[in-house]
Amino acid sequence: MPLTIAAGHATLAGPRERNEDFVGMVTPDQPELSTKGLIAAIADGVSGNDGGREAAEYTVRGLLADYYATPDTWPVTQALDRVIKAINGWVQKQGSARRELAGMATTLTSVVLRGGFYYFSHVGDTRLYLLRGGALTRLTTDHVWDRPEMQHVLTRAVGLDSRLAIDHGMGELRERDVFLLASDGVWAWMTEYDINSLLSEVALGRLDADSAATALVDAALAGGSTDNTSALVLKVIGLPEENLRDALSLAQQLPALPRLRPEQIIDGMEVEALVHSSRATLLYRVVDPRTQRRMALKTLQPETADDPRERSAFIHEEWLAKRVVARFFPQVITPEQKNFLYYLTTWHDGYTVQQRLDAGTHFTVPEVIAHGEKLVRAVGALHRRSIIHRDIKPANVHLGIDGELRLLDLGVAHSGLEADAPLEAPQAGTPSFLAPEQFEHEPPSPRTDVYAVGVTLYLMLTRRYPYGEIEPFQNPRFGDPVPPTRYRPDVPVWLENVVLKAVARSPSDRFETAEEFLLALERGAANPLPGLPATPLAKRDPLSLWRAVAVMSIVMNLLLLYLIVVG
Repeated sequence: MPLTIAAGHATLAGPRERNEDFVGMVTPDQPELSTKGLIAAIADGVSGNDGGREAAEYTVRGLLADYYATPDTWPVTQALDRVIKAINGWVQKQGSARRELAGMATTLTSVVLRGGFYYFSHVGDTRLYLLRGGALTRLTTDHVWDRPEMQHVLTRAVGLDSRLAIDHGMGELRERDVFLLASDGVWAWMTEYDINSLLSEVALGRLDADSAATALVDAALAGGSTDNTSALVLKVIGLPEENLRDALSLAQQLPALPRLRPEQIIDGMEVEALVHSSRATLLYRVVDPRTQRRMALKTLQPETADDPRERSAFIHEEWLAKRVVARFFPQVITPEQKNFLYYLTTWHDGYTVQQRLDAGTHFTVPEVIAHGEKLVRAVGALHRRSIIHRDIKPANVHLGIDGELRLLDLGVAHSGLEADAPLEAPQAGTPSFLAPEQFEHEPPSPRTDVYAVGVTLYLMLTRRYPYGEIEPFQNPRFGDPVPPTRYRPDVPVWLENVVLKAVARSPSDRFETAEEFLLALERGAANPLPGLPATPLAKRDPLSLWRAVAVMSIVMNLLLLYLIVVG
């Protein structure tokens, strides 16, 4: 579903002879709607000269046209900043070259709605409001003198100064959000309560955007407005699926969290404990004091939070986590307010498989089969969404006290759904769970996840690795895996064959899909898989074979030479 917006506007000269306000918007078709978004703007020309209207109209028209000419690779705020500053130079030049336009200037407030986010740029005393959930918020700050008798005098405007400082901001969109762009002829003559009441009618669907804009202008004039009156109303009707590029853009704006302490309050949530710390991330357990609901809060280490690559990888993880809506994964929670770089998921009491192993737990064969079926189902759910986990291991497999198995940590996961997230590290993951081909720098695939699941089940059965433990930066050689029955004779032959097929050295010998793996586990002894034949030495280790052949050849030649000499 594309971004769907209802819009309406109204503008009147009021008691003035000339309307120096100007409003405009562009609602493009695809692909521009996805790449550049919808843009709306309002400008109020500086009164007292003939150039006010011209400055306002040129600024809005120029912004609406030139914004779509900027490269798609530019962030929205960068594109707006570049265009507005170029327009500022033109307005200044016209005011200097033409006497009748001397001192021409204008305020400007613009908003871009793209994907699941809004972006605004602002200079002057036109305003941008957001109504959400019945609460009205003013998103812009008036650039006027901070003295009661001079609050009508602008300190910033397009054309006022050669060096223009522009306010920029952004935030997430939600359905039924209502935006209002208004000139001072409207907002200065109405209370925020009255504005809220009118916009609430739009949010509830009892008033359309066009009628609301007209009602705002009429109410301001009825209230005694002595200025031009202009209003532009936008209502969010439908949102598209979140775009990774927009999420990455938002991440660059959010400040990093410092290291948190128990009982500290963050965005209305109380920190209970630090649960896990890795090289790049921190995981806390937090609680909402109002509902007593526990959640997991994940954020970057303060030392790495300013690294753009770390931020991009973290947001990519959150973006993927939002897409795996299934019982096999913690579910992402959207907070009411989010002022820092983090994301929330549901909290589930329990332990990881690694914690159970470290505590001395010995999994029975039925337990391994039951957990294995759930784990393979979880991996299949990822693969159906074109996501490769890349770090399946006991430490990332959570066994909840509610009886559910959940697959954790999408920090190095890769998806073909988004071209903005290229694969930069083919060997990302834990060495002992990396498939043999990944040590040859082959890209990850569903079969590399199948391999990691197989190693996890092998470890649960035997507490050993099929090819031995692999240390970081080691370049291992893979022969044939050791059968689990060598370490644990009670493992059924059919289960051994399933596990050995999952951890086969060659990708072509493994299960092609998670669904095929699951079918083999479910059929069990009723329809067992045949065992894989031993790999010939020539295929398993051709270098050693040829070395042996060379040694034998040298020995035979020396023996032949000896016989010739003796003879």
